[in-house]
Amino acid sequence: MLDEMCATLGGRAAEDLFMGRISTGAMNDLERVTKQAYGMIAYLGMSDKLPNLCYYNNEEYSFNRPYSEKTAELIDEEVKKMVNEQYERAKQILSEHKEGHNKLTQLLIDKEVIFAEDVERIFGKRPWASRSEEIMAAKESQDAAKAERELAEKLKGEEKEIKEEEAENTAEEKAAATGTKVTAQGTKVTVERNTSTGAETNEEK
Repeated sequence: MLDEMCATLGGRAAEDLFMGRISTGAMNDLERVTKQAYGMIAYLGMSDKLPNLCYYNNEEYSFNRPYSEKTAELIDEEVKKMVNEQYERAKQILSEHKEGHNKLTQLLIDKEVIFAEDVERIFGKRPWASRSEEIMAAKESQDAAKAERELAEKLKGEEKEIKEEEAENTAEEKAAATGTKVTAQGTKVTVERNTSTGAETNEEK
């Protein structure tokens, strides 16, 4: 959430840092950041001075704040501190990548439209994966696991066929050695034995 806040303040920070003045273009960004900071501190308890506290009031027609004037002042101070910290952080990041920022500006002037590949050529890949990259990686992992399972099942089936074939060959070899012939047709099994008194045939179902 702090990273999102820092990124949202990037436009205002860039104006201040590279142009030396600010415009009215960041009004919506400032509104979003301010509301987010109040929500993090007053509702989510994300403050060192007001930890683990939620002052959210869901009563529709209530005009009373669920906290004192002193707490309200403390919330305001914490909001200002949080926003200012992320604003200074945004300026620091922009300063560290000033050369790349200038290249990106010139590229926008030349091409008007740029893509993620253009940004990566200037600044390099991000140190974290995007949401789309995470989804693609998860899908690839699932596909690989599925392919592995299918291969294992295929190998298991082939192994079973080989064992059945080996067992059949062994039975035929034994039958040939003892003069016995075994044939199967559906559920009917015919056993023919050559004995000293002649041929003997048994049928079983």
